[in-house]
Amino acid sequence: MYVYIQQVALKHFSPDWRTLRLVAVSFGLLCILQVALNISLHFTLYSKTSDIDVSCTNLTYETEKLKKELINFDHFFQQGWVYIRPSFYYISSVRKTWQESRADCLRRGADLVIINSKAEQDFITKFNRFTWIGLTDVKTEDTWKWVDGTPLNKSYWGPGEPNSFEGNVEDCVEIRFFDLENSWNDIQCGDQNFWICEKMLAITQHNNEINSTSKTDKEAHAQIQIEKQTKFKVFRNI
Repeated sequence: MYVYIQQVALKHFSPDWRTLRLVAVSFGLLCILQVALNISLHFTLYSKTSDIDVSCTNLTYETEKLKKELINFDHFFQQGWVYIRPSFYYISSVRKTWQESRADCLRRGADLVIINSKAEQDFITKFNRFTWIGLTDVKTEDTWKWVDGTPLNKSYWGPGEPNSFEGNVEDCVEIRFFDLENSWNDIQCGDQNFWICEKMLAITQHNNEINSTSKTDKEAHAQIQIEKQTKFKVFRNI
């Protein structure tokens, strides 16, 4: 009788080995998932740390680059240049021929001004002086090109210009008609005028376009405001 009761007890209270095996397998899978999660978190944190290090390095580089550019800006301002994004302009205080004027600009690391927009045309005209610009047809008659070799697309010729007045060889261009938007006049390159040099040098903008040469209406308005602030410096050096 005792033996029978013991067998019954073992039958009812012995553990189910299949259940134990399922629990063991589940626990093992949980351990594997935990290890995988730890590894994933480790690489995620490492990746974020690396990204932060790269961002800091880039920021340091941009800061140092900006410092150098600002030093260059100050150097040009001290020499009498005027900055209207994205260029510096130098207005001469003496008169020379077109070729001599360009040679002076080249010595300054610049060239005679190239007019790319109405805002720039308006700015150049405001000086009320006969000034050379970087436009000529000296190589091919009636084929006007800028000093960088680009062809003339948008022009601001004065009334009846260009005309090679009285049969003269007029292969160079000056600003002459100050009261008109279209103020260009072709003239002999050997005449003497003031001149305007232009040097492209734009401040780097982080996460924005760099050295943009186009001028939006907003930029044109800003240029006029800068012109009002810096005009006194220009005329002090003319």
